[in-house]
Amino acid sequence: MSLLKKSNKQASSRAQIAIEGVRDGILLLPRNKYAQILQVSSINFELMSEEEQDALIDTYQSFLNSLNINFQILVRVREMDMDRYLESFRSKTANEKQSIYKDQANNYISFVNDLVKSNKILSRTFYIVLSHESKEKDFDVIRSGLKLNTDMVAKGLGRMGMQVKPLNSIESLEMFYSFYSPTQAKLQPLTNQTVKLLEGAVI
Repeated sequence: MSLLKKSNKQASSRAQIAIEGVRDGILLLPRNKYAQILQVSSINFELMSEEEQDALIDTYQSFLNSLNINFQILVRVREMDMDRYLESFRSKTANEKQSIYKDQANNYISFVNDLVKSNKILSRTFYIVLSHESKEKDFDVIRSGLKLNTDMVAKGLGRMGMQVKPLNSIESLEMFYSFYSPTQAKLQPLTNQTVKLLEGAVI
């Protein structure tokens, strides 16, 4: 499947990242291993008072000490696709009849275009990757085990004001697709139809 090959590389993404498939948002890995990727919201630590910061650090320390599962913290920095954003903005304002609002929309588009000419607009996304190892063949049992871990992490982070969202299959695949083929991912984004072909199979 050329769709998920890394640009200018002969080896497939599967060989490079060792993912055998995805099912219900859960990555199927070699040697009876599985992973669930959770997207986590951020909080503005710098705007907190010193007392609030100390309380948050204590809560975070307690949260980490309470975990007895394998996990990774991933911070992803990406350049935002402003062309797609502006195209969406244009379509939303195309039918605007009031000239004052139309002028404001055009001025905003010009401002953003000038801004991105000399500056990269970056976004930061935070993830937690939960690992699970099991020789169990029943996928429902594996999914239940990962859900318990997900709920535990969500509850712990919720105490700190953060929200947790498990990635579904298309979001998980898109994440690796954009890692390994960023240009192609922009030109040819994944669709639900593509995921149906890949889900439970191989990348």
